[in-house]
Amino acid sequence: MSFKHHKAFNRMYQKDKMTLGFTTPFEPMTNKLPKMENTVKLARKIEDFGFSAIWLRDVTMQDLESNDHGQVYDLWIYLTYLAACTKHIAIGTSSVVLPLRHPVRVAKEATSIDQLFPERLIMGVASGDRKKDFTALGIEREERGDLFKQSFDFLDRLLKEENPSINSDFGIVDSETMKLMPKPVTTIPMLITGFSQQSIEWIAEHGDGWMQYPRSIEVQTSLIKDYHELSERKQPGVFKPFTQTLYIDLLENPDEQPTKIPLGFRLGRNHLLELLYKFQAIGVNHLVFVPYFAKRPMEEMIQEIGEEILPHFPTHDDY
Repeated sequence: MSFKHHKAFNRMYQKDKMTLGFTTPFEPMTNKLPKMENTVKLARKIEDFGFSAIWLRDVTMQDLESNDHGQVYDLWIYLTYLAACTKHIAIGTSSVVLPLRHPVRVAKEATSIDQLFPERLIMGVASGDRKKDFTALGIEREERGDLFKQSFDFLDRLLKEENPSINSDFGIVDSETMKLMPKPVTTIPMLITGFSQQSIEWIAEHGDGWMQYPRSIEVQTSLIKDYHELSERKQPGVFKPFTQTLYIDLLENPDEQPTKIPLGFRLGRNHLLELLYKFQAIGVNHLVFVPYFAKRPMEEMIQEIGEEILPHFPTHDDY
């Protein structure tokens, strides 16, 4: 499906180019809950510099055996708040955990967001992996792959068909007697996150794009190549962008050599720029900075990346 008339999609995604965004919370990951105190201020700063997107995770329960708390607030409620506190930056979900949410409710929430904040929502969806969330909601984690696929199919039809009739284990939609309201302003892009317990062939056929975790340049190159070849075979001529995250701690010395941290690097901006050019060259269309291991104040990191790095990977002009 083409998204040539979707503002956020076009500002974020173009072939052979890469844009930049950030994920919340904008603070280091510790054994304490995120404070969430300056998120709006930083979100506005990110928007004012011209980054293309802010991403929010879908986390339900605090896992007392892990430091990874995600964000504190409900995904859709906080997304609405941040969208209302900003003007035009894309707001992405990374990602809605479909096995833990009913597809009709997800459709209702997504289309409501799209009506209130037109063409700003980029919806990543996933099968989820946080055990405590599945346990608390009484859903078998081992079945999340099948649940994801069923939920995705239901949701995809609700969002992309004018008035579908659906008969599913999740429920029944009778086109003669009911219809989803509101309808989206335009079709909402749905990106698959990770593999979501599916094959790359299924992802290439059904997703509107793919969001993946960072890997070595060599491995990511091969993965992107396979994905685009399969996408072209399944839906010729349709551009399906590739997004990835990158955990960073940007050091004050711009020439500081990279050292590895989980899923990323601690490094100076000159080496970050080199790395980002490599990701763009292999086909990454949007890169999301994750600051969970950052030791430097977030405001300083945004400032430096915004001034020194972002001009090399600008958000695309409105179509």
